[in-house]
Amino acid sequence: MVKFAGLLALAAALAATTARAEPPAPGLAAFRDVYKELVEIDTSFPGGSCTRAAERMAARLKTAGFPEDDLHLLVPPDHPKDGDLVAVYPGRDTKAKAVLMLAHIDVVAAKREDWTRDPFTLVEENGYFYARGSSDDKAQAAIWVDTLIRYRQEGYKPRRTLKMALTCGEDSAAVNGAHWLSTEHRNLIDAGIALNEGAGGQLDAQGKRVAHTVLAAEKNPASFIFEVTNPGGHSSRPVPDNAIYHLVRAVDRVSRYEFPVQLNDANRGYLSHMASVVGGETGKAMTDILADPTNVAADALLSRDPSLHAMLRTTCVATMLEAGHADNALPQRARATINCRIFPGVPVEEIRQTLISVVNDPAVAIPPASLHFPPAAAPPLTPQVLGPVETVSAALWPGVPVVPILQAGATDATFLNAVGIPAFGISGIFYDPDLGSIHGLNERLRVTSLYEGREFLYRLVKLYADQK
Repeated sequence: MVKFAGLLALAAALAATTARAEPPAPGLAAFRDVYKELVEIDTSFPGGSCTRAAERMAARLKTAGFPEDDLHLLVPPDHPKDGDLVAVYPGRDTKAKAVLMLAHIDVVAAKREDWTRDPFTLVEENGYFYARGSSDDKAQAAIWVDTLIRYRQEGYKPRRTLKMALTCGEDSAAVNGAHWLSTEHRNLIDAGIALNEGAGGQLDAQGKRVAHTVLAAEKNPASFIFEVTNPGGHSSRPVPDNAIYHLVRAVDRVSRYEFPVQLNDANRGYLSHMASVVGGETGKAMTDILADPTNVAADALLSRDPSLHAMLRTTCVATMLEAGHADNALPQRARATINCRIFPGVPVEEIRQTLISVVNDPAVAIPPASLHFPPAAAPPLTPQVLGPVETVSAALWPGVPVVPILQAGATDATFLNAVGIPAFGISGIFYDPDLGSIHGLNERLRVTSLYEGREFLYRLVKLYADQK
């Protein structure tokens, strides 16, 4: 994942945003058991297994009364660990388009020696759940499983068919399950709307609710390889033409280059909504940048927040370096990976040409990037999409605004949008400003955030399922 922008701790004075949510619904012990089992299955690549996690969640649903014909364990050929699960909950109206609940069950790798706690043991401590995948994205995956079980237990009969797809490969694995299902098993996951990760609630540094976001667009990730080759030689005879020197200078130039501010409906909607919520100099800077994207002062102030900085533009950052072959030899090869998150609608080749211009060194080769996500336009946030979110959000968190957001990362929604299944990032899970160290050390999620997100999504899916 990923995943979405956090805001500075600037809304402490807004009493409305601190209203307590309604008490969580019963059944938390059973839900926690599902969550714990899913989190503690290692689904990282290459040592873990999504297939095992999918099998265990299928077993949970079968025990809850789901017939085997409605449970589909799908494993890509030649990739036995990259399995996906699709569950179907039939609706009353077979002609109405289904509601798809999407979540990925793979996680970023985690080394025990780096973590304070075992990354694959769920630990509850000081109001947080700690573990790899406690947030990204097993929180929402566990909620989907629990939601279907709750519906089955209460005998709920939705108008629209409900589908759940737990997929592998968004963060790791050899095969991206969302892509594979959308191209090879489209009919099984076809839907009128898909609910996915990529957005949620924003908390300030004091834990107060600032905003509840809905993913309106997301950037396109692309990694460029900078490579310098050289004949090398003996280290006792250094020369200026050193592959590492060329590469270091190139990376440094990229680090000092700033792509221009760009605005679209997603970040424009976010800034216009949040300007009055945040207020002060930051709120004014939001208003100023909307009026004039070239406003240097407003850009500088907003860019102090890494999330806002990323929301406003394309970003490119060095993530990996590799150089040399011996400590007593001049390097024959030096390579850097530059990971870019490209603003929606900007061609990847345009970014490559910009990087070539910024580097300005013919010794540094920058070939075209290999893309993992297809270019796909985000579907519009219509009243039919936003209305149910606003209704449930207002009931649980009165006064907290629902706002669109531009996702700086990328999610599996892109694959569904590319084949015409409208997908939106909606979770109801509120995150700390640092996103709970998603993809990092000691990943965590507030216990209350998980339980509130569970209740939010349980209610929300019903509104979509019964929508005419």
